[in-house]
Amino acid sequence: MKQILPSELVPFDLVAADNGMAVDLVYAKPHHSENIFGPIYHPKARMWGHIDMVVLVALAARHLSKTKGWTLVVKDCLRPVEAQQKILMTKPVLQHPEWLDEGGFLSSPGKGGHPRGMAVDLAAIDKAGMVVDFGTPFDKFANSPLPEHNPAHRLHPFLSEQVQQNRKVLDDAMLGAAERMQRKLVLLSSEWWDFRFPSSETSEYAPLKEDDLEPWQFMTKDATANPPKGREEALRLDVAGRLQKLGDL
Repeated sequence: MKQILPSELVPFDLVAADNGMAVDLVYAKPHHSENIFGPIYHPKARMWGHIDMVVLVALAARHLSKTKGWTLVVKDCLRPVEAQQKILMTKPVLQHPEWLDEGGFLSSPGKGGHPRGMAVDLAAIDKAGMVVDFGTPFDKFANSPLPEHNPAHRLHPFLSEQVQQNRKVLDDAMLGAAERMQRKLVLLSSEWWDFRFPSSETSEYAPLKEDDLEPWQFMTKDATANPPKGREEALRLDVAGRLQKLGDL
């Protein structure tokens, strides 16, 4: 099984401002209105993603900024195994064991795209600074993942035309970016905010634990270490170079 190297991870905040993105690491903020689990990440944690996912999101964000005036808001990406374990021990999950059932909302520690930085959760704000209506907030889980009982499901039958259109705009931007990069992208059916590389790709890589990261990349442990000299600039230039080669959608 291949190992993702720390050098392959990029903090979204490093490239957000230049590409029409904002970062909102919900589970590092205990009092955030969308935080249903409590403090999962260290309050100083940054949001990290595999460089391929960061570039894909930035490409989609540039397109949405240009065509719709939207700012793409990144809610979560890399979720180390320790963070997944913390989530499973929170009160909401203990009260809803069905969230862990096959086809449910949560994965067992080490499974899925998040512990590899290859799944991302997104929302958006419009050019007036208002939250774009996608039907539900981020991580709004229902008691059932079935479409008719879950407003967050991509096939929920009772969505307004505006919500359907907003979701389509987001989906099309992400799929268009993936196509430009010649990558496959999965739109998780039960969560409109979730976009990920297919399991056939992510399963080739071992999930990341905190000990696999460098101290400045820690998410659940003390995240106050400084980056190695020149590392941030090298990552920023790498992402910018890849985006320049890809061009606009």
